[in-house]
Amino acid sequence: MTQTIPGLTDQTTTAALLSELRALPQRPMVFQFQGETLVPAGYHVTEIKAVSVEAMDCGGRAASWRETVIQLMDGSAEDAAGGFMTNRKFLAIFDRVTARIQVHAEAEVRFEYGNAQSAALQYHVTQLEVQPERLVVHLRQPGVQCKAGEACGFPAGEMAATERCAPDSGCCGPATASPAEATTPIRLE
Repeated sequence: MTQTIPGLTDQTTTAALLSELRALPQRPMVFQFQGETLVPAGYHVTEIKAVSVEAMDCGGRAASWRETVIQLMDGSAEDAAGGFMTNRKFLAIFDRVTARIQVHAEAEVRFEYGNAQSAALQYHVTQLEVQPERLVVHLRQPGVQCKAGEACGFPAGEMAATERCAPDSGCCGPATASPAEATTPIRLE
């Protein structure tokens, strides 16, 4: 029997994931991407980052948010023979870190993983699946979208088309220079 944990969505908060992991019996945690195991047995939690982001989109709107990024790394062959880390060990590591740094409960949680064969990427948590012998953390890659979509004339969720973000469209580009600015040469020395 498998069970999907309700409340985990495209932007799973740190609190939601931790709450579910604490409520479950001890089981090995397996990280899957597109139905395949992404992180092999023997992995280590090498870093937990409390990240604050301040950004401005191409339409000129400022935004800020927080993320919790948990970095995973392949272990040795000996570590792999020991199997997957349990949710209890994972929580012990997390609690030890958060005793020293502030991690925000409302922050989206992401897992970062890469190895010699693949670049490190940050993955969103989409689902936690409880199976009789393990916990499966389902991951997805984050996408890129035009965050100023309404200002650029895009329906919600539609990806940017290059012709809509033309230089004079008022979106996704620098403001048009005045005639005096356009003719003044810039000297680089």
